[in-house]
Amino acid sequence: MEQAISETKSPFATEPIGRLIAKFAIPCVISLLVNSLYNIVDQIFIGWGVGYLGNGATNVVFPITIIALALSLMIGDGGAAYLSLKLGEGNIDSAKKGVGNAITMVTIVSIVLLAVFLVGINPILTLFGATDVLRPYALEYGYVIGIGLPFMMIPAALNSMIRADGSPKYAMFSMALGAVINTIFDPVFIFIFHMGVRGAAIATVMGQVATFIVSVVYIFRFKTFHFDTSALRLHGKTCKKVLSLGISSFITQIAITIVMALSNNLLAKYGADSIYGSEIPLTAMGIVMKVNQILISILVGISTGAQPIIGFNYGSKNLTRVRKAFDIALIASEIVAIIAFLIFQFAPMSVVSLFGSEEGLYNEFAVLSFRIFLLFCPLTGFQTVAAIYLQAIGKPAKSALLSLSRQIIFFVPAAIILPIFMGVTGVLWTGPVADGLAFILSLALIVYERKQLKKVPLSQ
Repeated sequence: MEQAISETKSPFATEPIGRLIAKFAIPCVISLLVNSLYNIVDQIFIGWGVGYLGNGATNVVFPITIIALALSLMIGDGGAAYLSLKLGEGNIDSAKKGVGNAITMVTIVSIVLLAVFLVGINPILTLFGATDVLRPYALEYGYVIGIGLPFMMIPAALNSMIRADGSPKYAMFSMALGAVINTIFDPVFIFIFHMGVRGAAIATVMGQVATFIVSVVYIFRFKTFHFDTSALRLHGKTCKKVLSLGISSFITQIAITIVMALSNNLLAKYGADSIYGSEIPLTAMGIVMKVNQILISILVGISTGAQPIIGFNYGSKNLTRVRKAFDIALIASEIVAIIAFLIFQFAPMSVVSLFGSEEGLYNEFAVLSFRIFLLFCPLTGFQTVAAIYLQAIGKPAKSALLSLSRQIIFFVPAAIILPIFMGVTGVLWTGPVADGLAFILSLALIVYERKQLKKVPLSQ
């Protein structure tokens, strides 16, 4: 048995909460932003070098990367939450086993997903709304992105655990390195070598490979324990616990895929009956989704920065620090969400214009999409912090319910019903409807859990 880390020596138990959250959240935010910016950077260069049809193709392929990210974050965030809880309990052997099992699981899953995607790429693209016009671009982009899936998934999972190990700057560096490589080679392949969407995809994979190498190197440099290969051997109970703790992250991400697939098909269907046609709503809404993903990345980054602090102190029964970490994370998230709201409502064209020089109906629908679909984005801040808080204190079922509610339980019925009466704009109104209802549920769950904390004796 390895020697347990003393609670009193852990910065999670002693350092000021605000400083700790900043220390972990800022690198985490940057890491997640970098991950989101891979697709954003691709879209910007493709928009200027290929046009909106190229961007439409990346929007069709984007759900694939979200599925991959969902699986890797379920395993990685679950492993990170397990690591934090076990460190708080002083159980170092279990913490090490959780990390090792997570690494093995994400490796296996990434290889399986790669094979499934490459074999079934055509029906998969159809499922995600590819039109006959967009399909050639989507195939060209998708094949390369598919080959790079393991190089995206493994470091995404590892980085969650690296942050929980107390090395958020290392995780940030690994992601930033990949982003820099992608940003450098995107314009080279698109504008100099005229490789179009395939060039953008190659640049993306090159960046992912760099991140993969740097992340894997860390495996034998964990601070909280000495890693050995025996931890890689799968253990049923450990795998189950890791996956249960990470299920909320999976649901959050996979639900985005369902939302995008449903939205893409509805936009194509109802767009065809409008003045905008099918391709304009598909492309414009895809940009809105990806820009919104930047906001979500910041909110998740803040919440994830607080996760190891909440998890450690909950495990050691230091509930005063649990409450304070939640409160600070919530305030920071709401400030960011309100700033985003102001941009989306009062300056949407400043965002739209980044993705190419278009005009007329395209710009009209893009502005409409930002203002309507993201109308209640300030409520997203509370939802995000609430879901990760529940995950951190070992309440994965409630966390999963909260994540599922916004994206599936409330969104899907609204997306099916509203367009019947409102046409293509009805698809846009599903966003605020789902956000409003999910906020009510998240508020109820957090009020209940905060009351439960008061029943537990404080350690200090």
